[in-house]
Amino acid sequence: MSATHLTDSDFATTQKHLIELIEQRALKRGSFTLASGRTASFYLDAKQVVLDAQGSMLVGRAILQRLQDLGGLPEAIGGMSIGADPITSAAVTMAGVAGLSLKGFMVRKEPKGHGMQRYVEGPVEPGQRVVIVEDVTTTGGSSLLAIDRATEFGLRVERVVTVIDRLAGAAEAFADRGIPLEPLVTIRDLGIEPDAT
Repeated sequence: MSATHLTDSDFATTQKHLIELIEQRALKRGSFTLASGRTASFYLDAKQVVLDAQGSMLVGRAILQRLQDLGGLPEAIGGMSIGADPITSAAVTMAGVAGLSLKGFMVRKEPKGHGMQRYVEGPVEPGQRVVIVEDVTTTGGSSLLAIDRATEFGLRVERVVTVIDRLAGAAEAFADRGIPLEPLVTIRDLGIEPDAT
């Protein structure tokens, strides 16, 4: 099946549905401490979307559409376990449904204590072109570690795709490494300005 038959919608339509689902299920208001240590007046629990059947399909479809719009799919997609695992699975599954070739991989925080004792797990080989995925980016710390581990393994990281970008410095951190950030949704799409963090 060709890439043009991936879905019956385009990225903008998929993104619109994804924004609606994020607003319904993932956006919480209040006072929160983020993984980066910053405090925020809102919290984005993307797992409420990516671990839902409809949300998983939307995320997988949106990632594939976005990557195809940017010039095509990499050989593999993955990121820091546990957060990136359902996103990786969603994209790989939707690629399979569409008849497209895409592999997934996981980056461990610590290498397994037995077997190959690797940080990177999955059917990937050094030299392959990959995209790192993440659920929510703030400063980009998790994805920067995933980039380091993937690069050490020999993978060629082309970009980072995040479900939601908080617009709090991740894009700049990746740009310093020469890697673009491609968000599916930003907080502005949710009606929140970056200074609201």
